[in-house]
Amino acid sequence: MDQETPPAEIVGALRSMGLLAANAPSPPGRPLTGGVSSDIWLMELPGGPVVVKRALARLKVAAEWRAPVGRNLYEARWMRRANAAVPGSAPALLGQDDASGALAMAYLPPDTHRVWKTLLLEGRADAAFAEALGGTLARIHAATVADPVVAAEFPTDAIFFDIRLEPYLLATAARHPDRADALRALVADTQANKRALVHGDVSPKNILVGPDGPVILDAECAWWGDPAFDLAFVLTHLLLKCLWAPCARGDFLACFAALARAYLAQMRWEPVAALEGRAARLLPGLLLARVDGKSPVEYITEDADRARVRRVARALLAARPRLLDDVATAWREELAR
Repeated sequence: MDQETPPAEIVGALRSMGLLAANAPSPPGRPLTGGVSSDIWLMELPGGPVVVKRALARLKVAAEWRAPVGRNLYEARWMRRANAAVPGSAPALLGQDDASGALAMAYLPPDTHRVWKTLLLEGRADAAFAEALGGTLARIHAATVADPVVAAEFPTDAIFFDIRLEPYLLATAARHPDRADALRALVADTQANKRALVHGDVSPKNILVGPDGPVILDAECAWWGDPAFDLAFVLTHLLLKCLWAPCARGDFLACFAALARAYLAQMRWEPVAALEGRAARLLPGLLLARVDGKSPVEYITEDADRARVRRVARALLAARPRLLDDVATAWREELAR
């Protein structure tokens, strides 16, 4: 690989984690791309390649967006819990260093672990994979439901607010005053339904299509909270991808249905209608946030497409849908216009 000089903080973290001897020379490495909230390096250690991820205090987006670097600790804890619930659903955790806000994880080669977002861009939307992801997500949630030990490991209300609720829903409320009450109500409802361990960023860019199933990355937003948020978050992306690769719209909508169906079929910790209703109401708020919040998706670049998202999302915020299929139907009708 093309080698670069890694930051001293990355090398220091490897030493602190016991993955690099104190007297060993600085190993070669190269930065990896794909995230806005961390420095990520692929490091060539004597024992083989590892990935080191260091949380940033200021995220790499246009808007001013800061978050505590201590979130790294909770990402490491999420990885342990996810792998305990569904082995292989997260990369193996190799070490974690509080002082530098860094963690090390196993390297998963791209020839065997494709990024789902890349495949979706190519129009390769596999409903069977979406179904597997929905099942994996439900099993992780189910393994942590109502567990006071897990809840105590994730005192991250402030982090989740700073990284998700404020920049997505409240920032969007400031741009849509006539929908501000509905968006603030989504925040309150999400905060009031603390039931399980939430990843917080289940996005195609953070999901690998591995030989043994989905592998979920980047749990910096890990939170003991409302699992409906994870479901709504990933489904939002599948709807938006219809604007990115119109030739595969039918396949994206099939993935939406398969993922939702698989997730809801496995959840037992509360009435299905209750969780589905919260996810269905969150979806339009998250859709609107991805064009008017602090972290807009980079692939919706046309004003006409932004207007489509706003039209559907604003109408659904007022309608307060109860079913995920209600959201999909409204989106499908908009695409047919």
